[in-house]
Amino acid sequence: MTDLDQLTRALARNLRRRRNERGFTLDALAARSGVSRGMIIQIEQARTNPSVGTTVKLADALGVGITTLLDQERGPQVQLVPAEQAVRMWSTDAGSHGTLLVGAEAHGPLEMWEWRLMPGEGSTSDPHPSGTYELLHVTVGEATLTVGDETYPVPAGSSAAFEASVPHGYRNDGTEPVVMTMTVSVPPAR
Repeated sequence: MTDLDQLTRALARNLRRRRNERGFTLDALAARSGVSRGMIIQIEQARTNPSVGTTVKLADALGVGITTLLDQERGPQVQLVPAEQAVRMWSTDAGSHGTLLVGAEAHGPLEMWEWRLMPGEGSTSDPHPSGTYELLHVTVGEATLTVGDETYPVPAGSSAAFEASVPHGYRNDGTEPVVMTMTVSVPPAR
């Protein structure tokens, strides 16, 4: 069984368990997440490997972090994640990528990411639930942060924090790679 197969099965098991724990029907989760009922069924039956965007929408609707949906087994109180076990969630042929480094369920999901954006590339996100915050710290290059209709340069050594309940995104408008660490805190589902 490949790593992707194991991840797909873990996602199926965890999505179904979390949906049932919250008492959500398939239709209720579809309405909350904007993901079709048919897609949720395929995911819960481990028949598809959904996009990052779909996985984020489902996690947000359930009030959990992506790491909770991808967790292959429950570990001890201290969770150590070796570099080779970090989950590459997206990548491009040019070398940009987003890697989920670690996550926790402390007063709502909390995730830490490492992102690399190659020159001319970027990533956008739909609004997250109200009360979701993103923090980022750029270590190499200069990221261009867009929150709503506003754009902010974030050079190496600088950090930014914002409520992510509006469309937002990150771009590399420069000539060298951008490397940044990002933390996402999602409020618990009500």
